[in-house]
Amino acid sequence: MNPGPGGERLQSGLGNGGGGVVEAVHTLTKAEIMRVALARRAAGEYYDRNVPHLEDTFRGSIDRFCDIALAFRGSRRVLDVGSGNGLLAALLAMLGHEVCAVDFFDRRTEDIYARHRIAFAVCNVEADPLPFEPASLDAVSCCQALEHFTHSHLPAVLEMKRILGPGGIIEIDVPNAASFRNRSRMLRGKHITFDYREHYLHATPVVYKGREYYPDRHNREFTRAELTLLLREAGFRDIDVRYLKSRRYRTGVERLKSVGTALKDAVAPLRKSLIAFARK
Repeated sequence: MNPGPGGERLQSGLGNGGGGVVEAVHTLTKAEIMRVALARRAAGEYYDRNVPHLEDTFRGSIDRFCDIALAFRGSRRVLDVGSGNGLLAALLAMLGHEVCAVDFFDRRTEDIYARHRIAFAVCNVEADPLPFEPASLDAVSCCQALEHFTHSHLPAVLEMKRILGPGGIIEIDVPNAASFRNRSRMLRGKHITFDYREHYLHATPVVYKGREYYPDRHNREFTRAELTLLLREAGFRDIDVRYLKSRRYRTGVERLKSVGTALKDAVAPLRKSLIAFARK
């Protein structure tokens, strides 16, 4: 797929249509996907480990990314919506997927997109159509992004559905509004979202096509029922919404902290995040 300038569509070299019988991109287990990620990271091929925020995101998110890669193993043409620092898109590219990415912010100069040849386009999916033909992709991921949307989530999710072929997979993960962390904050008289003064009272909106957007804060976190409802209202089937375990990658004595994390995750509805998979 090659990104086109000025709003041109990103084209797949495999033609239109999606959702037919496709050969699996890979047949790796989740543990094997993790080993690939760790090996490429150790070799310096995954991302620049001298960039602190990439290393932190890898440690905090790689387990979730492996879950997504496992679910997408039969999906050749993949789009990551709200791709951010590109770590998920890069993992999928390393596994052999044909990957495109879109984000509210321009990521084209970031090293990880170039090193993995990820086709990228700037797109405000709340306002603009995704730059793909209908039914041209096999899977769409949207990781920790919907909570940053300012307006209704439904039009954007419907747009993700439009570009999926029949049987295509959508993945969405978001913060769990009913998590232990949020409940604890409320009991202590604190709010669950970002600093009120900085991100609400004095927030400067991004104005696009006459509407205001606040992408740098959480505008809405989700309950399991709400995420299920969103996918149902968008017309997806086989909806599976789960409470996501907080499995941070740790080594050495840091692994002792995983015991506390496991205890906090013991009650599934109190976990920090939700992850959903569904089919068109």
